[in-house]
Amino acid sequence: MTSRRLAKIAQAILETVSTTILLHLRDPRISNVTVLHVDVAPDVQSAKIYISIMGDEKAKALCMHGLESAKGFIQSKIADRIQTRYTPVIKFVLDSSVKETTDALRLLDELQAERETEESAKEPSSVEEQGTDEES
Repeated sequence: MTSRRLAKIAQAILETVSTTILLHLRDPRISNVTVLHVDVAPDVQSAKIYISIMGDEKAKALCMHGLESAKGFIQSKIADRIQTRYTPVIKFVLDSSVKETTDALRLLDELQAERETEESAKEPSSVEEQGTDEES
């Protein structure tokens, strides 16, 4: 199957899963979920859905359990959307790259703030410099 067709199927699955989670699932365990990426197998019989869940480890585990419970419903929505011989069997994969990115950005911001405070402590104020120049 062509990579363009696989990309279109992956995009359709991503849109369907995102809207289904957002609008149709009423499970209170499923919250703060973002669908990041979908990988579809070349034979279109399976798909990995990469998701990000905000919250602590307990919230992530509850949300993953809720998504596993709703897997059949989500697959039926995918079957309604894409017209293929086989509906892909979906597997949810927790992707921690978003959390790692936000942690790295936070660390960089802290380093930048430390450098700025060190530089401001090293530089004498411009008023003091002007006063010493005028006296000589």
